[in-house]
Amino acid sequence: MSSSLRSLHAARASTLVIVGVVVLIVLLSIVAYVMFLPSEKQVSTPTPTPSSPIPSPTPTTPTLTTPTPTPTTPTATPTPQTTPQVTTPTLTPTPTTPPPTTTVGPGIELVVITRHSTDIQVAARQKFLQSDLARRYGIINVRFLYIDAPAWIDTIKQYLEAGRSIDVAWGGGPTLFDMLLSSGLLSPIKSSVVMDVLKDIPKEIAGASMVREVNGSIYWVAAAISSFGFTVNEVKVSQLGIPYPRSWADLARPEYAIRMPPPVAGLADAIYSTSNTRMFEIIIQTYGWVQGWKLLTLIGANSVVYTGSGDVREGVIRGDIAVGLTIDFYGYGAQLENPNTKYVLPADGTAINGDPIALLVSSKNPEAAQAFIAWVLSPEGQTIWMDEKINRMPINPKVFDVTEEGKRRPDLKRAYEETLRALAIKFSDELALSYEQALMWFFHATIGDPTVNSKLKEVWKELSLAYLTGRISKDKFEELVDELSNPEKFVFRIPGSGVTATFTEKLAQELNEKVATDRDFRDAIVREWKERALERYDSVLRKLRSL
Repeated sequence: MSSSLRSLHAARASTLVIVGVVVLIVLLSIVAYVMFLPSEKQVSTPTPTPSSPIPSPTPTTPTLTTPTPTPTTPTATPTPQTTPQVTTPTLTPTPTTPPPTTTVGPGIELVVITRHSTDIQVAARQKFLQSDLARRYGIINVRFLYIDAPAWIDTIKQYLEAGRSIDVAWGGGPTLFDMLLSSGLLSPIKSSVVMDVLKDIPKEIAGASMVREVNGSIYWVAAAISSFGFTVNEVKVSQLGIPYPRSWADLARPEYAIRMPPPVAGLADAIYSTSNTRMFEIIIQTYGWVQGWKLLTLIGANSVVYTGSGDVREGVIRGDIAVGLTIDFYGYGAQLENPNTKYVLPADGTAINGDPIALLVSSKNPEAAQAFIAWVLSPEGQTIWMDEKINRMPINPKVFDVTEEGKRRPDLKRAYEETLRALAIKFSDELALSYEQALMWFFHATIGDPTVNSKLKEVWKELSLAYLTGRISKDKFEELVDELSNPEKFVFRIPGSGVTATFTEKLAQELNEKVATDRDFRDAIVREWKERALERYDSVLRKLRSL
């Protein structure tokens, strides 16, 4: 081979080596780029620091509300964008289609004050946040405040004064919501999304308001309906050998008293339970002021007095008591948990009650808050009542016909229809509200307070034994019962005035506002009522023992 040919081959070999090295370097570069690509992407968008103002995106659609973060729940901070848009936080899935033009803010957390239990809160939050309305209004969370009814007014005022938002009040009965209304804490509901669903909501059922309208403005709407009665543990009734309760009056029977201890029945103190307060008002409006209070006193004497209506329900389920005053859904829930229990609609009458939802004056997100209200009233929102752990009566009957959850609950639909057919009294919300606060605190002081209730039980059991064993006549029994329980024979002094009075309906109405608004006066009159109640019960006991 010639030297020139050998040189040509050597040159070609060198070229191949060089090409190979170049290819290897390129491949290694590509690998390195791929390996380090995530890190480079992370730092490509600088994170704003407190010293550098965060530019706010300018939406192309009108911003209806500006969510205000609370100290306990940080609000998601939008990432600066090169083009104006509303950022959807990662707390909820990003919609696959562009949001409607009513989308507001970078993400709203609604705050709801409620009397509803945790199971209702969880179901409502999960379902609502998956709804079109939640996405449309940019709602990323619903936070519930479970607050005892007596503290609602003070809590809302505290939030209002601090500039913090509570958006919606939900659950607790018309009594509580009318108190909020009279305190100026409810805003009128005007949103078109609520007005659309209101077409399916009855304004009245069995004489009871389902929509509270004042001077042409709507302030609350019932989100569910309820009846009031009692739940019976039928096994316990049989074991005790007592008459089966079928009416309110049955719960005051002396045959129940002689089985104590423990008490046969159970109820919740009026100052802790709006549903039990409504039952006490039903009894008073059914039987009249005097006879109604006499029944309430004897029912209280036959009962364990709990600090919550849920405790009454659990007492019946466990068999601690034979019968307990309960709102209907507690009764239907008890039936599912313990087949030996039965919810009874009293033969002497009940009332159909709307359980409201409302917009609060403290809301900083009124449009989003009303979207939540509209959802709760819609057939979709009403499906939460169909859960077997909840068992509420819907306000919107369409839920039974247009949702799968409703179609699976023919038992609840039957109960709903039975409720509408029940003997319902013509209950007056206005009358109940006129003396409500006085009623609640008088009940607590003369019946519900543990010391007073213990003395009441002692007298009532001894009086019942004397009557049922024939030691005293029926006339003497009724005379002593009247002294024990007639409110118009209950003598006391009104604090600050020295005026002696009895607890008439008219006086209760006159005292109502002061009891509600003047804490010092309320504390003073409650002390006076307790002392006079103990004196009264001791007096009846001395008379009985002297016979």
